[in-house]
Amino acid sequence: MRLAKLAEKFHLPVVTFVDTPGAYPGREAEERGQAEAIAKSLEFFSRLRTPVVVVITGEGGSGGALAIAVGDRILMLENAVYSVISPEGCAGILWRDGKRAPEAAEALKITAKDLKKLGAIDEIVREPKGGAQTDHKATALEVKKAILAALKKMGAMDFDELIEARYQKFRAMGNFFK
Repeated sequence: MRLAKLAEKFHLPVVTFVDTPGAYPGREAEERGQAEAIAKSLEFFSRLRTPVVVVITGEGGSGGALAIAVGDRILMLENAVYSVISPEGCAGILWRDGKRAPEAAEALKITAKDLKKLGAIDEIVREPKGGAQTDHKATALEVKKAILAALKKMGAMDFDELIEARYQKFRAMGNFFK
């Protein structure tokens, strides 16, 4: 948040890269204020007066990902996953059986294709044949092009418009009865 605040001061965009299985859900983490830190980050990024582009590169899970995934444009590599809980955690809660994780993953709609269709992300970034790990340079080039295109789309907006559009974007998520 300190660096994002500095970017805001100098009217520079912020780009976050998300690749985390999520925040640790144990008692110790809660005793150390993890939930509050995640909540503060969500609030902070929602009000940041500079363009924010989020790139989900691998696994974006739980509050650990959500804390840095509030942005004006959300990009996602085509083979990445993004969810509020891991499929294993979901299966454990719903059925008390982690082996049902594939069923939970299907229900959670964690793929780039599903999330684009649901409006939770803005763009899918194509990966080289075989996945991003097969050609880092080509993947980085595609990510760069997508980031620059996203920033160009936001270029003409003033900061009040940007924040209002960001607010409306996240407010509309999960509303399927428009």
